[in-house]
Amino acid sequence: MSDSNKTDFTMPSTFILLGIPGLETAHVWISIPFCAVYAIALLGNFTILFIVKREPSLHGPMYYFLCMLAISDLVLSTSTLPKTLSIFWFNSRKIDFKACLTQMYFIHCFSAMESGIFVAMALDRYVAICDPLRHSTNLASPRVAKIGLAVLLRSCMLILPYPFLARQWPYCRTNIIPHTHCEHIAIVKLACSNIRISSYYSLSVGFAVMGLDVFSIAVSYTQILRAIFSLHTKDTRLKTFGTCVSHLCAILVFYIPRIFSSFTSRFGENVPLYFHVIIANVYLLLPPMLNPIIYGVRTKQIRDRLLLLFTHKGT
Repeated sequence: MSDSNKTDFTMPSTFILLGIPGLETAHVWISIPFCAVYAIALLGNFTILFIVKREPSLHGPMYYFLCMLAISDLVLSTSTLPKTLSIFWFNSRKIDFKACLTQMYFIHCFSAMESGIFVAMALDRYVAICDPLRHSTNLASPRVAKIGLAVLLRSCMLILPYPFLARQWPYCRTNIIPHTHCEHIAIVKLACSNIRISSYYSLSVGFAVMGLDVFSIAVSYTQILRAIFSLHTKDTRLKTFGTCVSHLCAILVFYIPRIFSSFTSRFGENVPLYFHVIIANVYLLLPPMLNPIIYGVRTKQIRDRLLLLFTHKGT
């Protein structure tokens, strides 16, 4: 460690991101799947946005929420991957202190926003199945826009204290972050004062966002399943449930890695540090890549429009 990293300072001008500690020699090889995931995420989400914009028949609540999800995925992956790849390829480890706080804010804000969008999509499925005659009325475009704005404002306001709390702590130990990106807890752990406020607030936000969102989704799907099982024929039940499969798959892809990462970070003292970092990257990178694939494969309207687009290009 250089002397500059040992010097006492209360507000570092830069942080040093190590990448994946313990696997530095493999960074170039690790960058290949990371780069592929990022390219697929960009291509898939921009394709979803393009298809929904071009196809008037897709201008409905489900697809508006899907566009919100695609935008959130694009911001989430772009806020982390370019810097991660620059570490892997060019050993560009330095990041300005303010840029680090900005990256941290975007990561946590759009993660919370994505969770809120899944709740909104669960609401859409609930209304479409349990009250189909009033679906277009209850979820008209102005109301969808208000729901999207509420999800955005909730995320922005809840995460806003993160950078302000992180900025107030004195950093007199080191400015080295053993990570590929600036995560809230990874930053405040470097402080040389009591960070109990940051820890408690982070935990509260986790329960408020993830806990309440998962509960809301569970309640919605309890009502949805009751409505599905009340249908008369098996084919009708399967067809109706099929409209929820894409959403359920996306929910599992989003929440399972996050829950696993949360448990390993809090209770996995014997787990190697590089494993923590890899898991933290998985839960940020996997959903942006898989969401457009899930909806593209499972949603007939998007799949048909995509095939039609390639057919026209081929003729």
